[in-house]
Amino acid sequence: MSDDSVSARRFARESMAVLDRLTESAQDEVARAAELIADCVRADGVIQAFGTGHSQATVLEIAGRAGGLVPTNRLSIADLVLYGGEPPSALDDPLLERRAGVAARLYELAAPRPQDLFVVISNSGVNNVVVEMALHAKERGHRLLAITSLAHTRAVPAGHPSGRKLADLADVVLDNAAPRGDALMELPGGGAVCALSTLTGVLLVQMVVAEASALLIAAGERPPVYVSANVPGGFEGNLELEKRYAGRIRRTAS
Repeated sequence: MSDDSVSARRFARESMAVLDRLTESAQDEVARAAELIADCVRADGVIQAFGTGHSQATVLEIAGRAGGLVPTNRLSIADLVLYGGEPPSALDDPLLERRAGVAARLYELAAPRPQDLFVVISNSGVNNVVVEMALHAKERGHRLLAITSLAHTRAVPAGHPSGRKLADLADVVLDNAAPRGDALMELPGGGAVCALSTLTGVLLVQMVVAEASALLIAAGERPPVYVSANVPGGFEGNLELEKRYAGRIRRTAS
């Protein structure tokens, strides 16, 4: 199979080229995002991360993982059932993420404090619940970090009645450099295959965590980070760190 065809080798080559470019091009935005994170941690805030669909993979990279910051909370549409008393059948609606009022209810269930930072992740940046969450957070005085594809969001119409998109509302925007539609390689006869946004989203998140940790260390503070629960003492040590944020972060089985 030639290098110009659809292949594992081509995807690896092209995706790594995007990662290399992003490492350099995103430096300024990563630094600004790291300041938001460090300021939130210093203020005893919690990083409230939200996304739908496959953006939840990047949310998981932020909230509750080994090597990540402890004061992080994952918001999910499933919270309507887990914490909000809705029947499981509510999640059967494939258009739930486009329903008005869903984000407001999720915000209410999370009960964030004013110093909490919101990180909202969406490749398109136009789905109703994503924009509604961003609007809700900003109206209540939270700082907002967005991770989105500027190429995609600029190429599609707004889905929220306000006409706003996620990137319009954020204090800092991290462009994940994914193409319109997310898939990287065009197929003969139309269509494309192999999504990019999770790879680039993970890179951006970890770059920001590294920079935020450096800021905390420079200020003489120890970053509150998780140790793998699968090393001796890790689980117990994590529980001790979580006590500071009791009732503010959720850690359910996944």
